[in-house]
Amino acid sequence: MKFLHTADLHIGKVIHDVSMLEDQRHILRQILRIACSRSVDALVLAGDIYDRAIPPAEAVVMFDGFLQEAVDAGIRVLMVSGNHDSPERIGFAGGILEKQGVSIAGVYRGELKQVRMEDGYGEVTFVLMPFVKPAQAGGKTSAEAVEKMLKPLRDKEDGKGDGNPRRRVLVTHYFVTDNGKEPELSDGETTIHVGGLDNVEASLLEGFDYVALGHIHKPQRIGSGPVYYAGASLGYSFSEAGQTKYVNVVELGKKGQVSVEQVPLSPLHGLRKIRGNMEELMKPEIVAAADCTDYIQAELTDRDELIDPIGTLRTVYPNILQILLSKNGEKTGGEYTVRQEDRRKDIPELFREFYAMVRGEEPDGRRMELIKEVAKEAEVEDHEA
Repeated sequence: MKFLHTADLHIGKVIHDVSMLEDQRHILRQILRIACSRSVDALVLAGDIYDRAIPPAEAVVMFDGFLQEAVDAGIRVLMVSGNHDSPERIGFAGGILEKQGVSIAGVYRGELKQVRMEDGYGEVTFVLMPFVKPAQAGGKTSAEAVEKMLKPLRDKEDGKGDGNPRRRVLVTHYFVTDNGKEPELSDGETTIHVGGLDNVEASLLEGFDYVALGHIHKPQRIGSGPVYYAGASLGYSFSEAGQTKYVNVVELGKKGQVSVEQVPLSPLHGLRKIRGNMEELMKPEIVAAADCTDYIQAELTDRDELIDPIGTLRTVYPNILQILLSKNGEKTGGEYTVRQEDRRKDIPELFREFYAMVRGEEPDGRRMELIKEVAKEAEVEDHEA
């Protein structure tokens, strides 16, 4: 049995006011190509399909097309809702889709959904456990909720007592720890785990041949067992700059035989950080050193005041998203982020906001008059050119 495990698609995500839909379309096509080229039997999506409970229409249309292509390719789709998803919306028309080979666990109704598939070694059961708030499962913590949801399944298996080794895969979306050791996080996570209430120990998930997790954006194995976060398919924060994203291609042999291959993904635009003064960052050799269409966070070290730094850098880095201000090698805490409305403001207004951000005070009348004169001269020269 071979399946592809991915999670945290966050379709419809917007970072720094820039829609990631085209980047997501690119990566979804890539995931399907990998699934087809590796001849997987199933595509496992471990939650956070969308970025928010009510996704934009374009995101729904995109995911609909993705599912249709997977089904047309003869690939079974198994998915659970994550903490960003609306369980009811994710599970809409689940009964109808089940007949088409798309199995969805959205709303938890007191029993975990199980999907059985066959291979040369017999039956493999996929157990789909959606993200559920503790109270909905009758627990006070996520760990208690998980225990309660898994208990009927385990009681049933224990009751059989026939000694027949069964292969089972768990698909879920929780904050899983290993003896209290937390997974590596990035700024893209919005996880809140105060006092360990959201922690689920990996030991609670024992008995499964593979545990397909979603929730954490960095791909990683939890503990020494077959418990894996596939990670997000794209980087969604600059703390993820330079990270390679993967999907896990998992192959189950006979009971106890599991192989996991991390297959790298190539984004449409990478996430990249650059640092230096304006003159350095604008040099052709610096611009040409990497893909100038990457999503850029620039840390500027200029000591002098700058006019419209975003606009200037955008002439060579068209997808710059954020500027951080640094002086004398130390970050000032100032942050200048691309926003669509900023692009419509005139130079004096941009200067005023930038000055106030850096100095913590409004520019005086003399400076504003000087900027207005310079802007007017530049506008005249533009027209004459």
